[in-house]
Amino acid sequence: MTVRGAAFLGVGSMVGAGIFALLGEAGAVAGSAVWVSFLLAGVVATLQGYAVAKLGARYPSSGGIVTFLLQAYGRGHLTAITSWLLYFAAVIVTAMVSVSFGSYGAALFFDESTAWSKILTTVVVLLVAAVNIAGAKSIERVQSAIVVILLAVFAVFVVVTLTQLDPELLAPSTYPPRVDIVSSVALTFFAYLGFTVVSFTGDDLPDPSRNLPRAMYLALGITVTVYVAIAVGVFGTLTVQEVIDNGETALAVAAKPALGDAGFAIMALAALLATSSSVNANIYAAVGSTAKLAESGTFPPVFGSRARLGGTRGLTISVVLILLLANLVDLTAIASLGSVVALAIFLVTSIAAYRLRRETASRAGILVTGIALTVIVLAVFAVQTLQTSPETFAAMIAIVALAVVLETIWSRIRTHRAPKAR
Repeated sequence: MTVRGAAFLGVGSMVGAGIFALLGEAGAVAGSAVWVSFLLAGVVATLQGYAVAKLGARYPSSGGIVTFLLQAYGRGHLTAITSWLLYFAAVIVTAMVSVSFGSYGAALFFDESTAWSKILTTVVVLLVAAVNIAGAKSIERVQSAIVVILLAVFAVFVVVTLTQLDPELLAPSTYPPRVDIVSSVALTFFAYLGFTVVSFTGDDLPDPSRNLPRAMYLALGITVTVYVAIAVGVFGTLTVQEVIDNGETALAVAAKPALGDAGFAIMALAALLATSSSVNANIYAAVGSTAKLAESGTFPPVFGSRARLGGTRGLTISVVLILLLANLVDLTAIASLGSVVALAIFLVTSIAAYRLRRETASRAGILVTGIALTVIVLAVFAVQTLQTSPETFAAMIAIVALAVVLETIWSRIRTHRAPKAR
């Protein structure tokens, strides 16, 4: 895999997961200051990206973050629990994005048919699974082609919306309280979760110590620029309420005044490309991480064993879970849950980078800044969520508890099997 291919894998994952799925929800919290929220989330993601890039350069592996946790903490409970949380977050994100693909496809081709939405959701997951079975080279070709087309479409969208921008819609006087903007960072951070996918390319990149950081920074630089420009264009063209009302199709609606129905169709097609790209990148990462976890004994060995149809059984299990979530659960209500779980994972990873800073030649100041900002965002979000959405706060606790339970059960099974193995 090339640097461009690895970077585009990250860009494709981030753009598909974020800009189409989150504008409405982010607008409900941050109002017209969503662009500020995306910028702040990008700063946090870049600081964490520094930690992940340094770790990836020193410990290149298809296991990505899992490898870094094992290096810093060993095969203990902290690594195992964090790994389960990482897996949950990946499955939730992929399911949400696959649902977005189905929704856009149904709206564009089948008059928003619910049945067709579910069919298209299932089809995109199965097709992406087939691409992943084909191998890294196929993944790079598909991802690179999609991202090039997406960036071209977004460039046209930004130019069109910025030429029609109403500065009054973005006036600071319309912004909500600062605490709401900071709290919204935990939500918009969801749009950057895909940056970690780059860390899973270590085994496929030549000279990963040099090329993995380049791919990471390139992916984040492109994505932050795209997000901020699009957020300014959308909220400078539509009112906050219009963005909230249109939700996932807000970009298409913002393009319609200048480009008409063709603009709507173009952005809807872009959404299909972006979401399929994100599903592809996230499943690629899930396969690499579960294989590494199975190899280390942190996950049951079934996740790393070969499947009859190709790939690993970890891929098969992941696809089944994604399809169940996507077709049976209302995922829009748990976007913030996936985001906050990911923030907690990256906090543990940044601390791991600090512990290994001498081995990775990392700058302690940058790592500490990333850790501090992540803690602030998590704290503000937790307090706000407890006050405004206690059910979401309870779900946050429940998903951590589930990770602890699964680790406890597998740990006991592993311990019970150990004497027999000898």
